[in-house]
Amino acid sequence: MKKILISLVFFISWTICSAQVIETVHLPPAQKTGGMPLMEALQLRKSQRSFSSKELTSQQISNLLWAAYGINRPDGFRTVPASKNWYEYDIYVLKSDGWFLYEVAKHTLLKMGSEDLRIYGGTQDFVKTAPVILVFVVDFERMTGTTDDLKKFFSAVDLGYISQNVYLWCASEGLATIILGQVDKPKVHEVLKLKPNQQVVLSQPVAFPGQ
Repeated sequence: MKKILISLVFFISWTICSAQVIETVHLPPAQKTGGMPLMEALQLRKSQRSFSSKELTSQQISNLLWAAYGINRPDGFRTVPASKNWYEYDIYVLKSDGWFLYEVAKHTLLKMGSEDLRIYGGTQDFVKTAPVILVFVVDFERMTGTTDDLKKFFSAVDLGYISQNVYLWCASEGLATIILGQVDKPKVHEVLKLKPNQQVVLSQPVAFPGQ
């Protein structure tokens, strides 16, 4: 019964979102081998506030999103743990050519609009230079059978896993990132056309390091 309810929630969520989709962008398959040894990536993991405007390649964006939240097993489980398998997060991707929703199951980007919304990725000026800004949005409707306090607790824990995967991938690839809480969340909720039960939590720009 629980799996049926979770599937129903996903179906309703995607039905609402699909009305906004203007294009499906097929990402190249994620490269799941190679990279830096884990201990070296941990040594290099850090927050950076100086970004180059150089664009990331489609392959880099594919690898980034898969590392953050992608499916890594045939049974549909992902690169991060998930409390009660809710998978309550959506990842929005802000780029110069539009804003996108990461569709995990198909490893594609759903283009939701052509506007450059990176100005809303954070309140600090340095954020707007980054070619890619991830916005993490929690959907509390997916978190069934628990209290509001536990929803907030578990969703915070789950986002810690996702954002740390981004940090480690960036360290391995020689890219810069930082997790940001200074976001105008009501405005981002508005421009991303989110549902009332969705909440913007954090953003995370990803870029080549600046000079």
